[in-house]
Amino acid sequence: MTVSYEHDIVAWAKEQAYLLRSGQLSAIDIEHIAEEIEDVGKSEQRELASRMAVLLAHLLKWQYQSARQSSSWQRTLKEQRKAIARRLTNTPSLKASIHDQEWLADAWGDGVSIAINETGMDCFPEHCPWTIDNIVSDDWLPPATANN
Repeated sequence: MTVSYEHDIVAWAKEQAYLLRSGQLSAIDIEHIAEEIEDVGKSEQRELASRMAVLLAHLLKWQYQSARQSSSWQRTLKEQRKAIARRLTNTPSLKASIHDQEWLADAWGDGVSIAINETGMDCFPEHCPWTIDNIVSDDWLPPATANN
């Protein structure tokens, strides 16, 4: 190995790919390659959680600020739902995440934080009141609350 993982990860990655492709398996940096492979999975999970948090925040805004509903919000809802669906199609093992109550609770907390930051409101439910099927459904919107 001529390039240090800590010094230049891009050059290290190119070198590791070369070593793997050329069959020089004894020269590869096994530990760091394993870490990078694990990080790919974590990155996919973070992307799904981020998309879900944005979707939940916009659903909250839709419900609690019905007077401000806009086509921009509808586009965001549509885009996030499509991105989530793409992630689940391209990485089927992530489907278990959206049905995991702890994972959804974390995404809910992040979504509520986004909604609070964007609205200045602090009246959102502590727990997600919607089903995952509703959340990801293309045509579902939460009903407006009475305190709009």
